[in-house]
Amino acid sequence: MKTFISRRAAGSALALVTTLVVLGGCASTPPPTQQMAVAEATVKHANTNSTNENAAGELQIAIAKLANARTAMTSKDYLRAGQLAEQAELDAQVAELHAQSTSSRKAAQESQDAARVLREEINRKTVR
Repeated sequence: MKTFISRRAAGSALALVTTLVVLGGCASTPPPTQQMAVAEATVKHANTNSTNENAAGELQIAIAKLANARTAMTSKDYLRAGQLAEQAELDAQVAELHAQSTSSRKAAQESQDAARVLREEINRKTVR
């Protein structure tokens, strides 16, 4: 006795299995509320005058990724929301570190310039 399954029935079964797998995957991903909160706080903390001045590009990337994470949360795409929140957090940290590095370089340059001016003044007074 031969078992016969029509193509239509096989296609319907495959579609049903695929739908169940996709829905099961979505259902198993909880909302990344803690990750979103951490990303929100990190981006807010990084959003300073110094960062806006010295790392504006990096900060804008973090802000954009956080906005996209919020959109993904609204769409209940929790996996994507979590990924974007994590990226926003890291980008905000990069922006902060870049701003701090730039500020440190500027301060070091100002110190070197002040030391050079002082040396020149000392040399001028000792030559007289």
